[in-house]
Amino acid sequence: MTAERLQRLTDAGIDVSEALGRFMGNEGLLERFLKKFLDDQNYDALCKAISDGDSEAALTASHTLKGVSGNLSMTELCGLMTEQVKAYRAGAPDEAAAMMPKITEAYQKVVAAIKE
Repeated sequence: MTAERLQRLTDAGIDVSEALGRFMGNEGLLERFLKKFLDDQNYDALCKAISDGDSEAALTASHTLKGVSGNLSMTELCGLMTEQVKAYRAGAPDEAAAMMPKITEAYQKVVAAIKE
C-alpha cells in the first residue's frame, strides 16, 4: 500500500493499522475486503427503510452496517452507526433518522477513498 493510499484511507476515517491487524498484515486481503464494501447494500437498505418509515428494517440495516464498518476499522462510520443503533433500540426512530446527514457524509468519504 502506498503512502498516498494509506493517507487517503486514514483521512476517510479508516484505521488502517487496526484493520491490518485483523487481516494479519495482509494488505492485499484488506484491499479485497474494502472493495467488497463497495458492493454492500446495507447503506441503501437503510436509506430505503427510513424513507419507508420501517424502523425494524432500518435497525437491521444499521446494525449490519455497524458490524461491517467496525470489522474494516471505519472508526467514524462505525461510531455513528453505533449511535444510530442505540437510538433505534431506545425507541427513538426520529432521532436515529436525524443522524443520516452525518452518516451519509462519513459513508461517502469512505466510499470515495476506497475508489481512489
